[in-house]
Amino acid sequence: MSESAFLLPLNRTLAVLDRLEHHYGPQHWWPADTPFEVIVGALLMHQTAWRNVEAAIRNLKAAGLFDASAIARAPVLILRSHVRVAGLFRTKPARLKAFCAHLLERSGGDLGMYFNRPREEIRADLLAQEGVGPETADSILLYAGGHPIFVVDAYTVRIGRRIGWFDTDAYETVQRRFEALLPRDLAVYQEYHALLVAHAKAVCRPTPRCDECPVRTLCAFGRRRTRGRRARTIK
Repeated sequence: MSESAFLLPLNRTLAVLDRLEHHYGPQHWWPADTPFEVIVGALLMHQTAWRNVEAAIRNLKAAGLFDASAIARAPVLILRSHVRVAGLFRTKPARLKAFCAHLLERSGGDLGMYFNRPREEIRADLLAQEGVGPETADSILLYAGGHPIFVVDAYTVRIGRRIGWFDTDAYETVQRRFEALLPRDLAVYQEYHALLVAHAKAVCRPTPRCDECPVRTLCAFGRRRTRGRRARTIK
């Protein structure tokens, strides 16, 4: 009988966390100096690599445009010249400017005030902004606002399906499943999500490297591949 068969779902989920943390070490994600920097990074992350987001943030800082008031006042063409490196330069600058105007309208740019509301109220506000989908909204809530909500992305879906935690890509369903399997703890949610991203990039790729996987014995997909190779070897 497999090792994972002896573990309850909660214990197996925490066992995966423990192994990933042992393998990759603490991730310290999100890499930002302030909650506002988290927000800007989340808004610029769509369809680009993190290094490009970092470059855009450096450009905005160097130009003295790194607060909500400055971005909301800046012409879109000026913003575009600084964030172009992050891609989608026709839409991202305008959305960033509009989002900063939203922060000023809601809380005068005071993020403590903005996030000191019921989570669902903030989430509805975030989702009402152009270009902000569930993943971006929840990233902002988790990493900038300090609200424990599990962030779902393509990496978490890929790994979760392979391990056998769910058989759907539906955002809300996947999110509920993770939140049911984990203690509602801000640090756990932040670290688990970051570790899943690291694992998906390094090992659990579209073509997975199961032989290198630290959670292979806890993973339905990994165990099947291992059994298949053994069967071929015996033949």
